[in-house]
Amino acid sequence: MADSNVPAPAPRRSPLDRSALERVLARAAELQVGSGERTEELSDDQIVELGKEVGLAPEHLRQALAEERTRAAMSPETGGLGVRLFGGSLLSASRTIDGAPREVLKQLDTWMQREECLQVKRHLDERIVWEPQRGLVSVARRALNVSGRSYALSQAHEVAATAVDVGNNKVLLRLDADFSNRRTDLTRGTVAVSAIGMAGSGTLATIGLVAAVGVPVGVLVGVAAAPAILLTGIGYWAMKGTYERQLSRAQLALEQLLDRVERGDLTRDSSLLSALASAAANLPRTRF
Repeated sequence: MADSNVPAPAPRRSPLDRSALERVLARAAELQVGSGERTEELSDDQIVELGKEVGLAPEHLRQALAEERTRAAMSPETGGLGVRLFGGSLLSASRTIDGAPREVLKQLDTWMQREECLQVKRHLDERIVWEPQRGLVSVARRALNVSGRSYALSQAHEVAATAVDVGNNKVLLRLDADFSNRRTDLTRGTVAVSAIGMAGSGTLATIGLVAAVGVPVGVLVGVAAAPAILLTGIGYWAMKGTYERQLSRAQLALEQLLDRVERGDLTRDSSLLSALASAAANLPRTRF
C-alpha cells in the first residue's frame, strides 16, 4: 500500500528554448511594471552575471548593452505634416571598431570641425553633438566647395556620435544625423506653393464671373483649381525628390565616415587647402 504522506513527483516539463526564455523574461518584466512594483536598476556587471546564468556570452551582452545605450541617445521621430509629406528625418549608422571611446570621439571631433564645417553643440562623456558652423569662412567653404566635398552633413540640424566601450579594446560607434530642419523648410515651401497656386489660378474671380450663367459651382471650383493642384503636385514631387537625394547623400557620408574611423584615416587632413599648404611647405627653397 502506497504511503499517502509521500509527495507526488513534480510533473516533467520540457526545457525552454532561447526564444521562449526571452518571451518569459519580457512578459515577467511587463507584469512587474504593470503591478506598480519598483524595478531595481542593474549595473552592466550585474546584467552580465545574470546573463551568464542563462547561458549568454559576456561579449554578446556587452554588445547588446552598448547598442541599447546608443539607440536611447537619439530622440524618437515625431509625427506631423512633414512626416506624412516627406517621411523620416533621422539617419544613423553604427559599427564596432577597435579603439577607446574617448580617443575615437576626439578624432571625430577634429574631423567634424575641420572637414564638415561643424561645431560642438554638446559634449558628454560618451557622446558629442555638433551643429553647422555659422561663420563667414565656413559658409564660403560650403558655397565654393573648395575641397571638392559635398558637405552633406553640414546641412543637418545636428549630427551626433556615441561611442560605448564593449570590451577587448573595441567600441560600438553610432553616428546620427537629424534633418528635421530641411523637412520643415520643404513642408513650408509646399504649403507656400499651394497657396500661391490657388491665388494665381483666380479661383474666386472665375467663380464670380461664370456663376451668373448658371454653371454649377462645383464644376467651376474644379476647373479653376486645376492649375493650382497641378502646380502644387509638381512642386511637391520636385521637393520630395530633392529631400530624398539629400538624405541619401548624408547616409552615404555617415557610412564613409565609419569607414575612415575603421581604417584610422581621421587623422589625415584631406582638404584641398591643407594639401596645397602641405605641398607648398615641402617645395625646395630657392636662394636669391
